[in-house]
Amino acid sequence: MTDTEYMKQALVEAQKAFDEDEVPIGAVIVCKGRIIARAHNLTEMLNDVTAHAEMQAITAAAANIGGKYLNECTLYVTVEPCPMCAGAIAWAQLGRLVYGASDEKRGYRRYAPNVLHPKTEVTDGICAEESTALMKRFFAGKR
Repeated sequence: MTDTEYMKQALVEAQKAFDEDEVPIGAVIVCKGRIIARAHNLTEMLNDVTAHAEMQAITAAAANIGGKYLNECTLYVTVEPCPMCAGAIAWAQLGRLVYGASDEKRGYRRYAPNVLHPKTEVTDGICAEESTALMKRFFAGKR
């Protein structure tokens, strides 16, 4: 599968979050050509500010492979990770991060541009339009 196809899977997770009245961010983690974790934001349901899609996906992936380091894995997430999630991505030593929409207000690049592990490759802008549209639709309904 391509980056776009995996990101579409992350968008399915983001739609689940939207449907559950969570901020619509979704994530999947791929290792050796296979999706090993799927997640979406659960901060409202769990009443937990750390229950971001990326955090949920990292926990699930580590459990799946039986280890905390995900250096052979790629995380696909619909929106640029926040500094907290970027820190977790660094600690997990993810091999690659692919995200859709940039987050100018809360993204890691604004607050902690050097937080990722030095070997983590980053690709941005994959399905950015779809990710942005879902976020705008969600927040328009909140205003």
